Amino acid sequence: MAGEKTAVAWLASVAPDPAACRREWERDPLGLAALPAGRAWDVLILPGGLGCRTLDVLTRILDRPGPVLVDADDDRVGFFVTPGTAGRWLGTGIRTAGAGAWIVVPRPGRSTGTLRWLVPPDGTGTLTDPMLLELAMHEAAAGLADGSAD
Repeated sequence: MAGEKTAVAWLASVAPDPAACRREWERDPLGLAALPAGRAWDVLILPGGLGCRTLDVLTRILDRPGPVLVDADDDRVGFFVTPGTAGRWLGTGIRTAGAGAWIVVPRPGRSTGTLRWLVPPDGTGTLTDPMLLELAMHEAAAGLADGSAD
C-alpha cells in the first residue's frame, strides 16, 4: 500500500537511522520501534476514557485528526501534535512526550498486542492542532463529568 509506505517513511524520518528503524519494524515480531519525539511531532498522552471521548469529539469537527495511538488495555491514548507543544502543555493527568523523550510506536499497517493506531499516520505530516485538541478535551471531560454519552 502506497499510503502505508509513506506513513512508515514519515515516522522513520525522525529516527537517528531511518533505514535501521524500518529494518527494526520488519524484524520485531510485534512491529514496534522507539522513535524520538520533538522533531516532527510531540505526543500528548491522555487517560483512556478521556482520550477516547476526545477522539470522538475531534472526529466530529475534523475530517481527519493527526495520528492517534492507544495501548492494549485502552488505558492511555496518545495524540500526535506539533513539535514544542509538550514543553508548553499544562494539564493535570496529561503526560507529554517532546524533545528528549522517546516513544514506542507500531509500524503502520501492522497490528500488535501492545499498541495500535486508532488513527494511523497518513504520511503527509498531518498533526492534531493542540488548540483544537484542548477544546475537544474540555468537551469530552464535561461529557464524562455529567455522565452523558454524547
